[in-house]
Amino acid sequence: MAKIGVPRSLAYFIYFPFWKTFFEELGHEVVESSPTTRAIMDQGVKDTVSDACIPIKIYHGHVEDLINRVDYIFVPRLVSMRKYGDFGTETLCPKFLGLPDMLAASINNLPPLLEARLDLKKGRYELYKVYRKLGKRLGANCLLTHRAFRRASKVQKDYELLLQKGILPELAMQQILFTHNSKNVEPVSEGDNPISLAVVGYPYTIYDPYINVGLLGALAKEGVKVYTQDMLSQRQLTGQSSKLDKDMFWYFSNRVVQGALYFMDVKPVDGMIHITAFACGPDSVVDKFLEIEAKKRKMPYMAVTIDEHTGEAGMRTRMEAFLDMLQYRRAKHES
Repeated sequence: MAKIGVPRSLAYFIYFPFWKTFFEELGHEVVESSPTTRAIMDQGVKDTVSDACIPIKIYHGHVEDLINRVDYIFVPRLVSMRKYGDFGTETLCPKFLGLPDMLAASINNLPPLLEARLDLKKGRYELYKVYRKLGKRLGANCLLTHRAFRRASKVQKDYELLLQKGILPELAMQQILFTHNSKNVEPVSEGDNPISLAVVGYPYTIYDPYINVGLLGALAKEGVKVYTQDMLSQRQLTGQSSKLDKDMFWYFSNRVVQGALYFMDVKPVDGMIHITAFACGPDSVVDKFLEIEAKKRKMPYMAVTIDEHTGEAGMRTRMEAFLDMLQYRRAKHES
């Protein structure tokens, strides 16, 4: 049995249930890195090039956190994540494509990396082919790998259904992976007509409470009902593509834009917050687009840019001012 480390960052928040289930079904132990801390971030800043965005810096810190604790570190090389449709040119950020190479060049004493090149636009069975190779590398026979893949796919589907119920990833993972129950989880009660906000952005900026200095937790304490693009089905997301002259080139950017348009037009909310990472080129384009579209619809919109210097006090002050404005706006409309 091997210990396989999984950094708690980047695609972790979307695909970790699949990864954990697959490796454990093969008989291995999955070790997560620690939740993001100042020390993890500082180590990542030291390791990476200066122009890297904060999520990439933090990912390096999470890899460092796993060194000497595991036999392998699982680092997927995400190229494309669409199986069907007209997304043949869609890809991910170059830093996702080159992540294993960046780690090998930046960090000393790395344990062996388990790479998985996921280019799903190649066809329906590409995902299975990739994990079959991983199983073979780990010494599993074809039958065991097939069973592990099927079980992981089922767990991932259950996880995504929980997200679509309005459950945030941390609680959804807890239920799916540790209590093995996907039926009794209920979304947080909306109470008596609370303020509703769409919080959109890349999953590794929305769901890591250290990166966004606890924004989702602070909103929950204020009684705000939060929606994210990951609470929408793929059909709900791609249904918004017809509103665009052209889809974005980047996978996660498309999800942000499509989710934002859904919350603007199909399931209107009181306002929208876009969490964006400083030095992220695609994000700068997405942010301007969302700002323009929100202005057209007269929807209150706030962009929050994060980096390693983001402070909780400044974030909380902006959030409270934004919520005060939404409350005033609602009261004015109701009077």
